[in-house]
Amino acid sequence: MLLAAGLAGCFPAGNEKSAGTGNDSGRVRLAMLLPPRSGLSPLSDDAFKLSRWKTAETLVVLDDLGEARPALATEWQQLDSTSWKFSMRQGVKFHDGTALTSAEAAASITAAAQASPKPRILDGVELKAQAEGTAVLIKTATPDPLLPQRLSSPQLAVLSAAAYKEGGVVDPVNAGTGPYRLVSVNGTSSARLDRFDGYWGEPAGAAGVDVQFVPDGTARAAALRTGGADIVEAIPVGQVAQVDPALVHEVPMPRTNTLYLNTSSGPFADPAVRAAAREAIDAGTIVDRVYEGRADKASGLLGPALPWAADERGSSSYAAALAKRVAAKAVKGTPIRLGTFTDRAELPEVAVQLEQQLEAAGFAVEQDVREYQHIEADALAGAFDAFILSRATVLDSGDPVAYLYSDFSCAGSFNISQFCDAGVDRALAKAAAIPAGPERRAAIAAAESLILARDAAIPLLHERVIQGESARVRGVERDPRERALITSSTGISG
Repeated sequence: MLLAAGLAGCFPAGNEKSAGTGNDSGRVRLAMLLPPRSGLSPLSDDAFKLSRWKTAETLVVLDDLGEARPALATEWQQLDSTSWKFSMRQGVKFHDGTALTSAEAAASITAAAQASPKPRILDGVELKAQAEGTAVLIKTATPDPLLPQRLSSPQLAVLSAAAYKEGGVVDPVNAGTGPYRLVSVNGTSSARLDRFDGYWGEPAGAAGVDVQFVPDGTARAAALRTGGADIVEAIPVGQVAQVDPALVHEVPMPRTNTLYLNTSSGPFADPAVRAAAREAIDAGTIVDRVYEGRADKASGLLGPALPWAADERGSSSYAAALAKRVAAKAVKGTPIRLGTFTDRAELPEVAVQLEQQLEAAGFAVEQDVREYQHIEADALAGAFDAFILSRATVLDSGDPVAYLYSDFSCAGSFNISQFCDAGVDRALAKAAAIPAGPERRAAIAAAESLILARDAAIPLLHERVIQGESARVRGVERDPRERALITSSTGISG
């Protein structure tokens, strides 16, 4: 209650003005889940905050299908297998009044490429950027058909030259190009953004945005319920019942709760035993009992946050691959060791439900539940017969191939299933080589079908995030990728 009261005091309610801040009814009040971890550096995961506030922008953005669309770059072309040319938008101003040029865009990308550590989006990627007239030329060390999608990552935002300080420090205050200018940051407690009247695109619909970082879920929910905040990130499932249903919006996330089965040793090295586990599991019960219906039962590894995935599963080739699954065999007292972690509150409850379902089918289940930092190494080393993981299926490029390769290829770095299949590797290599578009999506679905046909993993459910929006706010983005939230259309009604 004290946390909730404290948060309510940080935001003015209704149309009241906040003394000393200039806050009025035209400003949006935003309560965010996580505080900055790296001083809002765009070279870190803090970049996603800058993107969600619409203050820092990238050369391209992604549409619902994950394909690149113009932003600070108006068009692009691939010159050869490793070279690309991006034409820069003209007439764009940074928040400090300087003009966006191809040289400054190239400098921002170069700073990211040379950072230590590199932004996550550039792991394993070597590239060089240089200005050529009004365009930016980017050359990669090896062919990268997803380079445009890669450049959509908020970690590759373009900032003014003044943002880049000595020692690799990047300060985004007053340095972006978006409709909102980041005016100030108060450590890990708050931030202020004002409308930028010199924006090149659609003008901002609000006078500004007042951000509070509120890790406590009860306090965030209370702020929405009492009118202390207009937009609230990630309302906990257990708090939803206390909030007006009209203010609650569920957004599908590119995150799948999956049961990984150890395919190289133990009882699940036998495909028929893996099939028995698959047939024993009732994911709908888990959705209802653990997530209170606020999740989507999985029919594949990729969920509704990727709207094309369900359509691809309707193909005859997808069904033919699943038809080749090995038949289940009876299990009587087969012991299995089931692991998961406590860092995501729902997973231990999921483990309880799975234990009951698997034991009803004849397995003898031993649970091992720890903090993630203390269990990850064992999971990756194959110490468990089965492991429950909440896994992001789309990484920064907006494409799931990296996830599938990491988790299910013979050389995958996150292969909890200890899975290696030449056919799957060929399917993933084929998908990775195809440019973004319908053909690549079909190849991704083909790889998914082969993985599921081997029962290397059993997808349980696709998670949702619960976003709160007050009755007085309009035009808030509900983005599965968590890149957008505040937009030019966001404003205060009345």
